[in-house]
Amino acid sequence: MAASLRVTLLRLLIPPVALILAVGSVGAYYLSIDPAADAYDQSLVNTAIALSERIKLQEGQLVFDLPSAAEAVVRTDKYDKVYFVVRDSRGQVIAGDQDIPQPPPGLRADDGVIAYDAQARDRRLRAVALLAPCGAGTCTVTVAETTIKRDRLARDILIGSVLPQGMLAVLTLALVWFGVTRGLAPLARLSGEIRQRSPRDLRAIDESGAPAEAQPLLSALNKLFGQVDESNRNQQRFLANAAHQLRTPLAGLQAHTELAMAQPVPEACRAELEYVHSATIRTARLANQLLALARAEPGGNRPADFALVDLRQLVEEIADEWVHRSMDKDVDLGFDLKPASVPGDAFLLREVLANLIGNSLEYTPSAGHVTVKTGQSPEGAFLEVEDDGPGIPAAERDRVLERFYRMPGTSGTGSGLGLAIVREIALAHGARVEMGEGHAGHGCSVRLIFSSHAPISSKSA
Repeated sequence: MAASLRVTLLRLLIPPVALILAVGSVGAYYLSIDPAADAYDQSLVNTAIALSERIKLQEGQLVFDLPSAAEAVVRTDKYDKVYFVVRDSRGQVIAGDQDIPQPPPGLRADDGVIAYDAQARDRRLRAVALLAPCGAGTCTVTVAETTIKRDRLARDILIGSVLPQGMLAVLTLALVWFGVTRGLAPLARLSGEIRQRSPRDLRAIDESGAPAEAQPLLSALNKLFGQVDESNRNQQRFLANAAHQLRTPLAGLQAHTELAMAQPVPEACRAELEYVHSATIRTARLANQLLALARAEPGGNRPADFALVDLRQLVEEIADEWVHRSMDKDVDLGFDLKPASVPGDAFLLREVLANLIGNSLEYTPSAGHVTVKTGQSPEGAFLEVEDDGPGIPAAERDRVLERFYRMPGTSGTGSGLGLAIVREIALAHGARVEMGEGHAGHGCSVRLIFSSHAPISSKSA
C-alpha cells in the first residue's frame, strides 16, 4: 500500500528536525559543562595558591605551616572529599596526603598550573598541581577532590539541555503534524466529497476551495467527469431515440395483427399471427422498459428536483389495472398500505410498481398470493412487493439486478430488464433495494427503502 502524503511529509521532516535538535542539545551541553568545569578547577587553583603561601624556609629546611583549623577548612566540602599534598623540588612529600598521584608525564603547565584526572583510594579525582617557588627550587602543591559535584553538575546540565530540547522536539513534531494536517485538510475534504458520491454522480467538483497544487488534478478529474457524462448522455439519447422510434411501428404491427386475427383465417395462419402478436407485445414492452431505463439513469429526462409523492396514493391509482390482470392469472393480489411519502418522480415510481408487480404476477403460480405494501420503517419510508412464487436464491439476488440477466431455467417472457430498472430508479431516488424471502420463508420480497435527503421542489405529485 502506498504511503499517504501526510506520512511521506512527516518522514521527510522528522529526521532533519531531530538532527537539528540533537545537535542543539549536544552543543548546549558542552557549552555549559566546560565553563562550569573550569570554575571548579579554578577553585582548586585558589586553594593551591593559598596552601603554597604556607611553605616556609626555616634554618635551611622547608616547612609547611598550616594550622589544623585552616586544614579543616580546606578539606571541608558539601559533596566531595578534598585532598592535598605538598612536594619539594625532588618530589619528596613535605605535608598532606602521600597517595595523591603526581601529574602524568608530558603535561605542560599553563601559567604554572597543571590540571589532570587521577585515580586514588578507589575514587576518581580531579586534581590541579601548582608550581610554587620555595627557597632555591620549585615546590608542587597538589589539590584534588572527588567528582561528585562535577557529576551532579554534568547530569543537571544534561537534563537542563536535553529536557527542554526534547520538549521542543515534541512541540515541533506536534506543530509539524498540525501544519501538515491543516495543509492537507482541503485534500481530505475533496476525498470525502468524492467518496460520498455515487458512481453515477458525474457533476464537476468545485475547485474554488482547493489548494493551487490540487487544481491540475481537479481540472483533469472534471474533464474526465464531463467526458464520461457526455458519453452517458449520448448512450441514453440513442437508447431513448431507438426505443421511441420502435414504439410507433410496433404499435402499428400490433394493431394489424389484431385486425388480422379478427378475420377468418386458416388455423395454421392464426397460430403464426398469435406468435407475431405476442412477440410484438414483448418487443413493445421492451421498448417501454428501455425508455424507462434511459429516464432513470443520470442525465436522463427527469426533473432535477423531486416532488413529494404519496406512495399509498400512487399504489391506489394503479390498483384497478393490476387487480384485473391478477384475476386473469388467478392470483390473489392484496394491498397493505400505510401512509408513506417520499421525494420522488411519480412516473418513475409507477414504473417500479409496474416491474415489481408484473414480475410477481408473471412467476407466481395460480392460486398464489402477491401483496403490495407501503409504510414507514425505522430506516425510512418503504415500498414492497411480496409473493409466494418460486423465489430467488440468495446467490442470485445481486445478479438479477443486472441488465438482461435471467436466472438459468427461468420460464416466462421477461427480458431481464425489470429489476435492473428498479435498481436504477432506486439509485436515482437515493433508495436501497433489499431482496429476501416472502411470507413464511416462501417466494420473494423486494423492498425499496427511501432516505429523506433528495431535494424537493415546490410542486407536489
